[in-house]
Amino acid sequence: MPVFQIRPAQEQDVPLILDFIKRLAAYEKCSDEVIADVPTLHQSLFVEKSAEVVLAEEDGIPIGFALFFHNFSTFVGRKGLYLEDLFIIPEKRGLGYGKAILKYLAAIAKERNCGRMEWICLDWNTPSLAFYRKIGAFPLDEWTVQRLTEAGVKHFLDEK
Repeated sequence: MPVFQIRPAQEQDVPLILDFIKRLAAYEKCSDEVIADVPTLHQSLFVEKSAEVVLAEEDGIPIGFALFFHNFSTFVGRKGLYLEDLFIIPEKRGLGYGKAILKYLAAIAKERNCGRMEWICLDWNTPSLAFYRKIGAFPLDEWTVQRLTEAGVKHFLDEK
């Protein structure tokens, strides 16, 4: 039986994290949106500590990752754990590794006294959506994601 483990990412894992990000973007059909590079990720993750990453390994071989950070809910009055990305390589999906990562993150959320966990899932990703329903997560259908890109922020600030 393979040995599965989840561990916090280390600085030397940044190229691997970037590779997983690119593979996730390819799966989500948005590879052209990835502008992150190794120096930027290193700065964000290990200098500024803007987010955290855990790596999933089978027999010591990396098979996936999760990137998360804390947000805050004014309604709950406490921080939450926001899962930005969860990715398992295609040949290892359906083996319970994604669920194991979510449980690992749920334990972190509980340990850190988070009021909730949240994440976004593409509406066409039916296998993931079905899995999330199965574990008790629910969609916030009445909410929509709004985004200003870096260029959008600049344009907005330059507006008269």
